[in-house]
Amino acid sequence: AGLVATLALSACGSSDSSDDPASKGWSYKSASGETISLDHRPKRIIASASEAAGLIAYGIRPVGIYYATPPETEPGLKDVDLTGIKVIGKTWGKIDAEAAAELRPDLIVADWWPAQKAYQGFEEGVDAASLKVAKLAPTIGASQQGSLQDVLEWYEGFAKSVGVDTDTEKYTQGKQEFEDAKADFQAAVKAKPGVSALAVSPGDDLLYVAVPKYSTSLTDLKSWGLDVIDPDTPKKDFPYWEYLSWEKADKYQADFLMLDDRGYDDTIAKGERQPTWNKIAAAKAKAYTPWPGFWIHTYADYAASLQVLTKAVNDADENLA
Repeated sequence: AGLVATLALSACGSSDSSDDPASKGWSYKSASGETISLDHRPKRIIASASEAAGLIAYGIRPVGIYYATPPETEPGLKDVDLTGIKVIGKTWGKIDAEAAAELRPDLIVADWWPAQKAYQGFEEGVDAASLKVAKLAPTIGASQQGSLQDVLEWYEGFAKSVGVDTDTEKYTQGKQEFEDAKADFQAAVKAKPGVSALAVSPGDDLLYVAVPKYSTSLTDLKSWGLDVIDPDTPKKDFPYWEYLSWEKADKYQADFLMLDDRGYDDTIAKGERQPTWNKIAAAKAKAYTPWPGFWIHTYADYAASLQVLTKAVNDADENLA
């Protein structure tokens, strides 16, 4: 009788498993070029913070997240319900490996940084403990070089791969809002072809000038016609920025500044504390606007940022620089 019962339970388990799409094999291509394959759809995902926003937008809730910046400066998760999601890191380079292991992840989702050939959180210079997390499960992600639209499409494709119907109105609305905002931005730039912009992040000791080639959002803005200034001397081992001493803060002049919006008010304050801030014509005129620095992973967030940038273009003085 016990043998019969065991066989019956085994048969039921086999039948349920074969009818459950989540139990079937799964694969998806990472921006690193590697295709990640599992024998089931991923269920227990650990994600870097802004990347988690890209998942949650499609109803995919990670079991754990780790931040690259203090949580209060992470715009992508500002209004996102994180109930039930364990935070396993609150600063760059420090992920709690033991806490991560307890979550039993079957996949890690993190941006791929081509210039560093590494995933977010596992770059050179992080704590050794953080690198142990990368060994818990395969890592997959979108590329942080190229078009930001490609990043959004990668997440849409990922959602489809795990069974989300991305064609429903719930998900298409944000995409349409983005397309509308993109069209408005392009129209604004076309109406003011002479407007120039400079993307910066003021620090206490240096002014960081963003290199458009290494920013997905700036790559898009340039492709849509905005004259975004290219700094001529990026940092060799970290080419995302040119590092300027505050004595040389006026090296580049533009009609308006785009300020890294991760902690936007603090970013402005850091700039305004510097005696040379007002040597930048746009800074003196307070012609600056938030710029989404490396965090956007949803169509809705991109649409909202483009609306702000469109207003900045419309308000810009083409002769300020």
